[in-house]
Amino acid sequence: MAQAEAQARAQAGGVAARLAGQHVLLTGVTGFVGEALLHLFLTEVPDVRTTVLVRPKGAITGAQRTAKLLGKPIFRQVVEAAGGVEALMAAKVGVLDGDLADVPALPTGIDAVVHCAGDVSFDPPVHEAFTTNVVGTRDLLARVAEVETAQGSPVHYVHVSTAYVAGRRRGHVPEASVEHDVDVAAELAWGLAQKGEVEHRSRTSDKLAELSEAAERTHGRAGMLTASRAAEEARKQWVKDELVRVGTERARSLGWTDCYTFTKALGERVVEAHAAGGRVVSIVRPSIIESALERPYPGWIEGFKMAEPLILAYGRGELPEFPAASDTTIDIVPVDHVVSAIVAVLAHPPAPAEVAYFHVSSGDRNPLTFRVLYEQVRDYFQAHPFAGGPRGTVALPAWKFPGAASVERLLSTSERALKVADYLVDRAPRSARSRSIATGIDKQNARVEFLRRYLTLYQEYAKADLRYSDRRTLALQHSLSPADQAIFTFDTAVVEWAVYLGDIHFPSVTKPVRRLDELRLRREKGRTAGGSELRTVVEGPAAGATPEQGPGESDVVAVFDMDGTLLSSNVVETYLWMRLAELEGTGRLAELARTAARVPGLVRAERKERGALLRAVYREYAGADLAELDAVADELLTAHVLSRLAPEAVRRIREHRRAGHRTVLVTGAVRPLTRPLAPLFDHVEAVDLVTDARGRATGHLVSSPLVGESRAAFLRGYASEHGLDLSRSFAYADSHSDLPLLAEVGNPVAVSPDVALMRHARRHHWTIVDWASPETGRRTLDPAGSAR
Repeated sequence: MAQAEAQARAQAGGVAARLAGQHVLLTGVTGFVGEALLHLFLTEVPDVRTTVLVRPKGAITGAQRTAKLLGKPIFRQVVEAAGGVEALMAAKVGVLDGDLADVPALPTGIDAVVHCAGDVSFDPPVHEAFTTNVVGTRDLLARVAEVETAQGSPVHYVHVSTAYVAGRRRGHVPEASVEHDVDVAAELAWGLAQKGEVEHRSRTSDKLAELSEAAERTHGRAGMLTASRAAEEARKQWVKDELVRVGTERARSLGWTDCYTFTKALGERVVEAHAAGGRVVSIVRPSIIESALERPYPGWIEGFKMAEPLILAYGRGELPEFPAASDTTIDIVPVDHVVSAIVAVLAHPPAPAEVAYFHVSSGDRNPLTFRVLYEQVRDYFQAHPFAGGPRGTVALPAWKFPGAASVERLLSTSERALKVADYLVDRAPRSARSRSIATGIDKQNARVEFLRRYLTLYQEYAKADLRYSDRRTLALQHSLSPADQAIFTFDTAVVEWAVYLGDIHFPSVTKPVRRLDELRLRREKGRTAGGSELRTVVEGPAAGATPEQGPGESDVVAVFDMDGTLLSSNVVETYLWMRLAELEGTGRLAELARTAARVPGLVRAERKERGALLRAVYREYAGADLAELDAVADELLTAHVLSRLAPEAVRRIREHRRAGHRTVLVTGAVRPLTRPLAPLFDHVEAVDLVTDARGRATGHLVSSPLVGESRAAFLRGYASEHGLDLSRSFAYADSHSDLPLLAEVGNPVAVSPDVALMRHARRHHWTIVDWASPETGRRTLDPAGSAR
């Protein structure tokens, strides 16, 4: 009888009436749940005054970020009704600039705090997880206590946690405090100290030597500073990865799936300690939050959540298996159910010191198994496949749920095979085929790395045999009036999975991906051979409309490499062009044989340091008459060199000249070989040979050859001398050793690049073009032979 009377009294005052006139502080409003919660407040609990704690970003204030948030489409009706964003904020949405890392003093007159903010990544660096989920919660509660003391009235604190604080338990999980005896203070001190500990380990001599050796193997040809920068970037990445790893290992050693759930559980202990002081506290624990069932509209979602990367990967045909048992439950809840539950909890505070726990979950009364989810995903993509490009639609894998061990074997085998393939292609001769093979390997590597990351991350959840009891949450739903139950729905038993997944969730999360695919296909259809994707370099009249202008009419320079960029040639080949022109008959054969025997050693020298290769080749010019070399280039090689020039390269040079750009050739070739190209450039920087009193080459160079970082240094000096703006300038090169030169300009272009440069260019979104010598150009080691 007493229970019925209490229920009648609760129903007498609806949710909106209970909360009318209250002042609620909300954290995490720029996040998925916070945004949905603010929308529900503004549309269904209009008499609540909200203050949002928002972190400024640089020069952008919290108020400006909030105004931008309210400018989103889901807020359009309430903004229009209020007379604009500014009017809405003045009437109902106050802003407190601040951050959980340094919580500011809260305004007095607050009736409740809803803490939605927190690190929601499942694999955060350990110190960040502790800072956000434990320290942030602790400091926010300290500010709440200050407000309670100042105003002399309690503040209802609603803490949004996660159902997965239960950790690696099995069976039913009650809506109660999680049983564990972890020393929160000790773990917090350890977690916050890990940043310094790991940074220290990253700087030990052994770790630095390991990273430097790997960087020099990859980047040594570009220069030691380039390798050093790469080593430092690798060190920083190692620190990030290690901070994730140590947090995960510590969490699992204590019975949690990952550092996220571990620190959320410790955060709950902090909340429970706050409640023990006679304060009013509720804890809401959602499971996996996904797109809206109904509000603000079916399928509304912000960003990718837990399941989306796997759903999309399956639709792409890139998820061959999953390490879950087919009958394991995946506990999903729509975001509108979560925020409706939060508002209902907010309207029904518990007695002081008695923490009220609420699970917002589906697995106990409306379970969705991985088998059913897989069937729903497969059915959806069979009916609505992703475009597969020229080969048609994507082939969908058939899951057999073989278990985690089988999936791990598949991954490990793929990783070993790709490692071998990558080693071989990195050492293969440069060609369009090797680049194509490398591209295929990179795609497979990306696929396997994706699988490794997500399967490792989610396999604990895939193995979780848990059912989160939601009896208290269901009782709260039933205690509401029929009208409120219709408005604030959070009984997850009403979700029809086939309808929610197939008709609402999957279309919503795939829509932006399909839109990007359409744009990509249109771009690919619009491309032509030779690099038409490069934006035009002409400033002013269209290319070909005006005669070539002289240098100095623009502060832009265009720098071109020669071998492999303008010409499909290399330093050994061009040496033979000059050398064989001096020889006859058997002398030519002997020189060819001698050079062929030296090629393996020259290749090893080039892999280590390109300058060593050039010096080794140019020692062969000892005794050559420099005037005769010039004559050979002018009389016997000009036609051949010009016939080997890539037509696209010539067009690009002329476009730059028409735009008034200064054109510069930077090459490791000896100067006589550049004479046929000199009319195309305003300046030629080439290798000069030392000559004796008779004008004969000594085999030494006038100065160190411009390779790797020395090319970048030359360009900086040249730009300074001529008042050029490198941020607007262009550079064209083909080799990874030219990485410093390309990185020096705002518009780097990798031309028919080697595998290492191609990969770097793709990672940094540089333009990649293929320039080929014309088919009519003869590939011969003795072009002067036919001219004699």
